[in-house]
Amino acid sequence: MKTTYNKICLGAGVLAAMLAGSCTGDYMDYNRNWAEVTNEEMQRDEYLVSSLLGGMQNNVIPAEEHLNQFTECLLGGVWGGYFADSQSWATSFSYFNPSQDWLGKMYLDVIPNVYSNWLGLQAATSNEAILAVGKIVKGAAFQRITDAYGPIPYSQIGSDGKVTAPLDTQKEVYTKIFEELDEAVATLMQQRGTSISAAADKVYAGDLDKWIKFANSLKLRMAMRLVYVDNATAEQRAREAVDTSDGKLGVMTSNDDNAYLSGININPFYKVAYEYNGGETRVSADLLNYMKSWNDPRIASFAKKSTFEDGTYNDYWGLRVGNEYPIAAGQAYSNLNIGQNDPILWMNVSEVMFLRAEMALYGWDTADTAEGYYRRGVELSFEKWGVSGADSYLASRNSVGAYNDPKGKYTFVPSTECVPAWSTGSQKLQLEQIITQKWIANFPLGHEAWAEFRRTGYPKLAASPANLSGGGVASGKFARRLTYPSDEYKTNGVNLTRAVSRDLPNGGDKFSTHVWWDCNPDLVNE
Repeated sequence: MKTTYNKICLGAGVLAAMLAGSCTGDYMDYNRNWAEVTNEEMQRDEYLVSSLLGGMQNNVIPAEEHLNQFTECLLGGVWGGYFADSQSWATSFSYFNPSQDWLGKMYLDVIPNVYSNWLGLQAATSNEAILAVGKIVKGAAFQRITDAYGPIPYSQIGSDGKVTAPLDTQKEVYTKIFEELDEAVATLMQQRGTSISAAADKVYAGDLDKWIKFANSLKLRMAMRLVYVDNATAEQRAREAVDTSDGKLGVMTSNDDNAYLSGININPFYKVAYEYNGGETRVSADLLNYMKSWNDPRIASFAKKSTFEDGTYNDYWGLRVGNEYPIAAGQAYSNLNIGQNDPILWMNVSEVMFLRAEMALYGWDTADTAEGYYRRGVELSFEKWGVSGADSYLASRNSVGAYNDPKGKYTFVPSTECVPAWSTGSQKLQLEQIITQKWIANFPLGHEAWAEFRRTGYPKLAASPANLSGGGVASGKFARRLTYPSDEYKTNGVNLTRAVSRDLPNGGDKFSTHVWWDCNPDLVNE
């Protein structure tokens, strides 16, 4: 099997051949003015840049359905409380016993996919705006990867031309991405008034102002991840992100700023939910139980009603994570309401409002109150989904009721006092409200949901009833990180072993080990 570094080198070799080929041909055209660039060359170069930047963008949240299935549907969506497997796999993330192949998708596929295209982009163009956008995209992809594993190769990939690389600590990865986001924003601020080719940019069609806001919003997301591990840096970076003084653009403020990947052949979530063996993913019981309990009108935009044919009442019945139903039974639960051509969400303004609500809880953002940002986050989510009733929803004090599995096997009672109406009680309950509403608004960003669940303990989720981890995850607990694929120990063992010893000393390379920022004092035993 090719490792991360073999794949990067292979990608770089293919790129070199492409670039070399682009410099040959028509060499007998003696009458040409060689100081000019032909229209054919411009089109060829634009195609190359579009291919490379598009290749990076396609791997932030993978657009290829097979890779997306592993990273989003089977992993992030399950551990983030959004999805459940509609069939019983012998090995799965739901049971904490995934195969080595499943474990390695983000590490052995996404890293080289992104990095080889990034190396190619730097070789293919000197356009500062395009390179700044590429730097932002790289940061968005690698932030998800480090949140999953902890230490990863980042700053030294390809620096010495070798097929192995030392792993950065997660703190180093975060620090480097912060620096790169700042550099990219500074470059794009200088380039304002210009644009890059809409054909080259599947997210914002070349709109640089929107890229600036996205970069700052990503910076804010990362900053709040550090609240418990480095409070001072969290506050500093968060304040920088939202700053609009002296002409700065700050973060997302409307749904027009939302980041989506478009221009894909078919939405991979649709492919997995509807075409893989009749649909291998269903909406989780956790999510739909919250939404049903609160009469959330967004529920019809998220899910379709169940399709039981045995007299069972059909409604929005989510499927419990970790169920062991056969596929015919599992597929009768509520499926995703998603279209074949829907774009892929990266980030939306509602998340930004909830991040600012948390900032306001700590006194870091005084432009509005925590309640004000909280309400705005919900309102913008309702607007995004095209539903009304935000005011009545925000006045609701309905509690979260029991999930009564229509098949009777996986009923559970959530342990939460959270309601939609803003609480005048403890800051802890207010934080739970903020994170829970952010979780709903961020659907289906499973990796972000899983990261925030690990950081805060919210939303309150039901533990998997089937734990086949062999002690790797304690009964009733949740996974705190991904373990490294065994192939990486074979090819990069010295660097990997050193990183595990240095950066994961309190648990080693296990699902139960907490990553660097996962140090909430209330969750040390989780």
